[in-house]
Amino acid sequence: MKAATGIGIVVAVVAILGGAVVEGTSLGTLMNIPAIMIVCGGTAGVTLAAVGMDTFKNMPKLILRAANTASPDLASQATQLVGFAEKARKDGLLSLEGDVSQIDDAYMRRGMQLVVDGTEAAAVRDVMEGEIDAMAARHAQGTGAFEKAGGYAPTIGILGAVFGLMHALGYLDQPEKLGPAIAGAFVATLLGVGVANVVMLPVGNRLSALSLEEQGLREMTMEGILAIQAGENPRTVSERLQTFVSPAKRAGLADPDAPASIDEARERRAA
Repeated sequence: MKAATGIGIVVAVVAILGGAVVEGTSLGTLMNIPAIMIVCGGTAGVTLAAVGMDTFKNMPKLILRAANTASPDLASQATQLVGFAEKARKDGLLSLEGDVSQIDDAYMRRGMQLVVDGTEAAAVRDVMEGEIDAMAARHAQGTGAFEKAGGYAPTIGILGAVFGLMHALGYLDQPEKLGPAIAGAFVATLLGVGVANVVMLPVGNRLSALSLEEQGLREMTMEGILAIQAGENPRTVSERLQTFVSPAKRAGLADPDAPASIDEARERRAA
């Protein structure tokens, strides 16, 4: 379910706020403007200082990506590669030239184009591995930004609490104001811990998981393309690619050389 991250964050926020209200906490107490300014502004500032402007500006897009991106369909990609292997086995690699432009996945399209153009296998592997490494490096920057923000937010929250307590100490001679002032001081700590553990760290973990899944998809694609270039039997290609697909989803990856019936299997044995 591609919206699981967004749903999970909403459920967490509702559960935390709901529990606080049931316990007797006023939502008005949580709407502490100075605490919000210190935690949100301070966390944003130190994160910007740590990761740079380009990565910082990209964080909203990464939040949407984490909340609305499904895991890649390895079985579908593997099935397409096996189909190309069958066609190349029968009609040669050049027969795939017309199919290359129809491939949706840019990474797969580039690899297949290299193969059709007659590029050596070692060069194809180098180019495709380079693409994987570059993608992993880009993703690591985005993931690292959320991990850093998740580490900074609680500390900034503690700073806010210290400021609030310093202010509360001015009410030692006014007991009726001292309690609310202390309660307000701890809102900053609550916000810091909440921002880190409800938003930043879950989003970072989801982005990391998506990156690993995409790397797995690309590694499978590369192995399939190199197997096609080497002229391997489609059944061997299928077996090779199945190792990348979870057992629960392998049923959709057909074996191109499997007999269609028991009679066909007998005929093959007899031959």
